[in-house]
Amino acid sequence: MSLQTVGRRIGAARPSYRGLYIPRRSLIPAPRANSGPLMERRADRDLPTINTERRWMRTLPFFAIAVGAAMLGIFNYQKSSSSVVSSTLYALRTSPRAREILGDEIYFAQKIPWISGEMNQLHGRIDISFWVKGTTSHGKMRFRSIRPDRMSYFRTEEWSLEKEDGTVIQLLENDSDPFRQSQ
Repeated sequence: MSLQTVGRRIGAARPSYRGLYIPRRSLIPAPRANSGPLMERRADRDLPTINTERRWMRTLPFFAIAVGAAMLGIFNYQKSSSSVVSSTLYALRTSPRAREILGDEIYFAQKIPWISGEMNQLHGRIDISFWVKGTTSHGKMRFRSIRPDRMSYFRTEEWSLEKEDGTVIQLLENDSDPFRQSQ
């Protein structure tokens, strides 16, 4: 056996580029779980094993449902805190006809109200409905208003109150639109 072969087997210095001798370093295994802190990092150590399990794929539907529910809640909160909902609720409180049906202290029927419908003020379309309650009964208030073109005012088409038994009472009378601006 030659001297170079023996030297390679025992990890001795070996000749390298242009006859320079570079000491051979032995490979150290990658740290294992609970093996303590890694005190030094060497470039020639083994790479850690890659976890090929896809457990995160099982949680993806739950994440999508949570994000969707949060998104719906945020959009509903944005609708419920808008000036349109506040104005319609105020007009409902001050309407003698609505007070006759619902009673006093008119407010949302639930603690967290669900505002159904579209509220697109930029394109001139508002069509919302939500449940309200008073001291005597409950009802579903519906408000629909459009803006025919960009420079015109909103025109209220429907403002009604549907009682629990299904009867619909029109709160918008001939020329008594509480939402019309003074011109």
